[in-house]
Amino acid sequence: MTPHQAYETAYNLGKRIPELEPIISKDIYSSFWYAKNVIEGIFILAEPTISKDAYHSYCYAEDVIKGRFILGEPVISQDSQCSFWYARDIIKDRWEKAEPAISKDAESSYCYAKYIIKGRLPDFMHNALLLSNDESAKEYIKFISKNPDSPNNKI
Repeated sequence: MTPHQAYETAYNLGKRIPELEPIISKDIYSSFWYAKNVIEGIFILAEPTISKDAYHSYCYAEDVIKGRFILGEPVISQDSQCSFWYARDIIKDRWEKAEPAISKDAESSYCYAKYIIKGRLPDFMHNALLLSNDESAKEYIKFISKNPDSPNNKI
């Protein structure tokens, strides 16, 4: 039986099946959905598997744990978009560990400035975004120009 088949069996029966959990826990996708839809809570056996994928680690934190997923943070912090989402939705504050990854994507950097920093990015992120020549860089300049008196917005 594959992990997906084991998950589907439990899902269709609408209940946790402990003897299938070692099979389910081998697959990131099946583990996340089993935790979310069947257990409706943490799935400790599968956390090492889930923590290998940035997107599913973020979703596990957001939809299952409803808080920080420490085991998944190293992989999340390497993905620009997931890092922004995690800072916005889970940490609800600046996440300095992930800023190098966020700075590699113009849109994530702009969103991080607007929704997390609420002003000018740290210099290395600011410079990377401006050098990107992306549409997000233009939006970022407009954004920080709207409030030039803010201490964070000095160019």
